Amino acid sequence: MQQLVRRRPAMVLAAATALLLATTATATTAVTAAHARPADSPTAGPAPLAGLRILLTNDDSMRMSRPDASDGKGLYEARRALCAAGADVVVMAPWSNQSGAGTSATGGGHLTLAERTALPGAYARDCAGAPARGAVYGVCKGTGPCGPDTPSATPADTVRLGIGGALAAKAGWRDGPDLVVSGSNYGPNAASVVNESGTVGAALAAIGEGVPAVALNSSYDPGAQTFSVSDRTYRRTAEFGARFIGDLRRRDLLGTEFVVNVNHPHVEPGHHPRGIAWTAVGTQKLLRPQYTGRGDTFAIGGALCEPGVDGCRPETKRNADFALLQRGYVTVTPVGPDRTYTGREAVRLARFVRGAR
Repeated sequence: MQQLVRRRPAMVLAAATALLLATTATATTAVTAAHARPADSPTAGPAPLAGLRILLTNDDSMRMSRPDASDGKGLYEARRALCAAGADVVVMAPWSNQSGAGTSATGGGHLTLAERTALPGAYARDCAGAPARGAVYGVCKGTGPCGPDTPSATPADTVRLGIGGALAAKAGWRDGPDLVVSGSNYGPNAASVVNESGTVGAALAAIGEGVPAVALNSSYDPGAQTFSVSDRTYRRTAEFGARFIGDLRRRDLLGTEFVVNVNHPHVEPGHHPRGIAWTAVGTQKLLRPQYTGRGDTFAIGGALCEPGVDGCRPETKRNADFALLQRGYVTVTPVGPDRTYTGREAVRLARFVRGAR
């Protein structure tokens, strides 16, 4: 097990803070050509993730059965790229789509693993040479077997189950994974969406169990008639993610102080991201919930927010993740588990509470 990734959390936080302080007025940092312009093949060069044990999960599920493959395409692309970079990968993901599950977890009962032996054809041989052979498991609730209508485990469930015993039982990883990778997600997880993201929630569950975590997210095509993520963007996200994780590993920057949340922009044929930006979680409200009902029953829906309309908050931060993502940057954002607000607006309340003792 590569213990180096868990060491020196203070150094990791200091390095991240230094990067944040060095951010320019546009919140962008310089990138190498290797990051800005992905290689044609994720296998080019040495294996940067050799020997690294990775638990791969998501919130979209491992089914990949929908016509648009939105229920797992990003996960299989990530599996492909991570294995090609030398990692030993095991997938434990929700049995069915759990988008919006956040950090929710199942507190009692049973969870069942269902191994997927017939993988999507294009991905069947991706991890054949790795020790765990890229095993894929779906996780459902109950005593099994997992069926079409069986309730699914949450993203956080899959991570806690894997670390808590399932990886030891199924892959022989008695000391757990070295890293948890969550994604890549169908769509970005930035600004207000971070709070409810199952992709980020799974990664937060990992650092809560003492394992470093990276969340990967693939952005939609802003010019499309409907919300969609292209195959090209899924692949670019995965290949960037594998290289980026390799860079973090070499610099001993994988720690448990925070989740490294990566959002990759939509890319057109022949184009590349403008660069990589170190960002903060934005304040902009991205999705507006909609409820339509008859009597006591309401259907849940939603729409993309138009800033300043119907209560949709505009962005207030200069280095906000979604704003830079929309400009074509890969955004990298530290997401911590501590939600304590420390801004000056809390000072009056703090004085009142302290004076009331």
